[in-house]
Amino acid sequence: QVQLVESGGGLVQPGGSLRLSCATSGQFNDYSIGWFRQAPGKEREFVGTISRSGGSTHYEDYVKGRCTISRDKAVNTVYLQMNDLKPEHTAVYYCAVNRPGGSFNKPDGYHKWGQGTRVTVSS
Repeated sequence: QVQLVESGGGLVQPGGSLRLSCATSGQFNDYSIGWFRQAPGKEREFVGTISRSGGSTHYEDYVKGRCTISRDKAVNTVYLQMNDLKPEHTAVYYCAVNRPGGSFNKPDGYHKWGQGTRVTVSS
Protein backbone atom coordinates (compact mmCIF):
# COMPACT_ATOMS: atom_id res chain seq x y z
CA GLN A 1 0.00 0.00 0.00
CA VAL A 2 1.50 3.30 -1.10
CA GLN A 3 0.86 6.24 1.19
CA LEU A 4 1.62 9.84 0.31
CA VAL A 5 1.92 12.85 2.61
CA GLU A 6 2.37 16.37 1.27
CA SER A 7 3.99 19.18 3.23
CA GLY A 8 5.64 22.54 2.73
CA GLY A 9 2.63 24.69 1.94
CA GLY A 10 1.89 27.97 3.63
CA LEU A 11 1.55 31.68 3.10
CA VAL A 12 4.03 33.30 0.73
CA GLN A 13 4.24 36.77 -0.76
CA PRO A 14 3.92 37.33 -4.50
CA GLY A 15 7.23 36.69 -6.17
CA GLY A 16 8.26 34.25 -3.48
CA SER A 17 9.14 30.56 -3.65
CA LEU A 18 8.08 27.37 -1.95
CA ARG A 19 9.25 23.80 -2.06
CA LEU A 20 6.55 21.23 -1.51
CA SER A 21 7.38 17.71 -0.44
CA CYS A 22 5.58 14.45 -1.08
CA ALA A 23 6.77 11.77 1.29
CA THR A 24 5.85 8.27 0.28
CA SER A 25 5.88 4.80 1.74
CA GLY A 26 5.55 1.48 0.08
CA GLN A 27 6.90 0.70 -3.31
CA PHE A 28 7.87 4.28 -4.10
CA ASN A 29 10.37 3.49 -6.77
CA ASP A 30 7.83 1.60 -8.86
CA TYR A 31 5.67 4.59 -9.72
CA SER A 32 5.63 7.86 -11.56
CA ILE A 33 4.42 10.64 -9.27
CA GLY A 34 2.38 13.63 -10.34
CA TRP A 35 1.53 16.99 -8.81
CA PHE A 36 -1.87 18.60 -9.18
CA ARG A 37 -3.48 21.70 -7.75
CA GLN A 38 -7.03 22.68 -6.97
CA ALA A 39 -8.01 26.29 -6.51
CA PRO A 40 -11.22 27.21 -4.66
CA GLY A 41 -14.23 26.54 -6.83
CA LYS A 42 -12.16 25.02 -9.63
CA GLU A 43 -11.37 21.55 -10.88
CA ARG A 44 -8.17 19.77 -10.00
CA GLU A 45 -5.54 20.46 -12.63
CA PHE A 46 -2.22 18.99 -13.62
CA VAL A 47 1.02 20.70 -12.63
CA GLY A 48 3.68 18.19 -13.59
CA THR A 49 4.96 14.66 -13.20
CA ILE A 50 8.22 12.79 -12.74
CA SER A 51 9.02 9.31 -13.96
CA ARG A 52 9.78 6.48 -11.60
CA SER A 53 13.48 6.76 -12.45
CA GLY A 54 13.47 10.51 -11.98
CA GLY A 55 15.00 10.89 -15.41
CA SER A 56 11.97 12.37 -17.10
CA THR A 57 9.62 15.17 -16.17
CA HIS A 58 6.62 16.77 -17.85
CA TYR A 59 5.02 20.07 -16.94
CA GLU A 60 1.82 21.83 -17.80
CA ASP A 61 2.52 24.80 -20.05
CA TYR A 62 1.59 27.40 -17.44
CA VAL A 63 4.34 26.23 -15.05
CA LYS A 64 7.19 25.63 -17.46
CA GLY A 65 10.24 27.58 -16.39
CA ARG A 66 8.76 28.34 -13.01
CA CYS A 67 8.44 24.91 -11.39
CA THR A 68 10.78 21.96 -11.03
CA ILE A 69 9.90 18.43 -9.90
CA SER A 70 12.59 16.19 -8.49
CA ARG A 71 12.80 13.04 -6.41
CA ASP A 72 15.17 11.71 -3.79
CA LYS A 73 14.94 7.96 -3.59
CA ALA A 74 17.11 7.84 -0.48
CA VAL A 75 14.33 9.50 1.50
CA ASN A 76 11.36 8.38 -0.61
CA THR A 77 10.33 11.95 -1.36
CA VAL A 78 9.25 13.87 -4.43
CA TYR A 79 9.58 17.65 -4.48
CA LEU A 80 7.83 20.48 -6.28
CA GLN A 81 9.88 23.66 -6.33
CA MET A 82 7.78 26.68 -7.26
CA ASN A 83 9.25 30.10 -7.99
CA ASP A 84 7.82 33.52 -8.79
CA LEU A 85 4.52 32.67 -7.17
CA LYS A 86 1.46 34.80 -7.90
CA PRO A 87 -1.92 35.11 -6.17
CA GLU A 88 -3.51 33.00 -8.91
CA HIS A 89 -1.30 30.11 -7.79
CA THR A 90 -3.21 29.91 -4.51
CA ALA A 91 -4.55 26.36 -4.26
CA VAL A 92 -4.30 23.06 -2.47
CA TYR A 93 -1.48 21.06 -4.02
CA TYR A 94 -1.65 17.28 -4.20
CA CYS A 95 0.76 14.54 -5.15
CA ALA A 96 -0.48 11.28 -6.54
CA VAL A 97 0.66 7.95 -7.93
CA ASN A 98 0.27 7.44 -11.66
CA ARG A 99 -1.95 4.49 -12.51
CA PRO A 100 -0.15 1.99 -14.77
CA GLY A 101 -1.23 2.89 -18.28
CA GLY A 102 -3.08 5.94 -17.02
CA SER A 103 -2.93 9.40 -18.49
CA PHE A 104 -0.02 11.35 -17.04
CA ASN A 105 -1.81 14.71 -17.04
CA LYS A 106 -5.38 13.86 -15.98
CA PRO A 107 -6.58 13.21 -12.43
CA ASP A 108 -8.25 9.97 -13.49
CA GLY A 109 -4.82 8.67 -14.50
CA TYR A 110 -3.86 8.57 -10.81
CA HIS A 111 -5.12 6.21 -8.15
CA LYS A 112 -3.37 7.15 -4.90
CA TRP A 113 -3.60 10.68 -3.52
CA GLY A 114 -2.20 12.54 -0.58
CA GLN A 115 -4.30 14.82 1.59
CA GLY A 116 -2.92 17.98 0.00
CA THR A 117 -1.01 20.99 1.27
CA ARG A 118 -2.41 24.50 1.03
CA VAL A 119 -0.48 27.26 -0.68
CA THR A 120 -1.64 30.85 -0.28
CA VAL A 121 0.04 33.61 -2.23
CA SER A 122 -0.83 36.97 -0.83
CA SER A 123 0.73 40.20 0.32
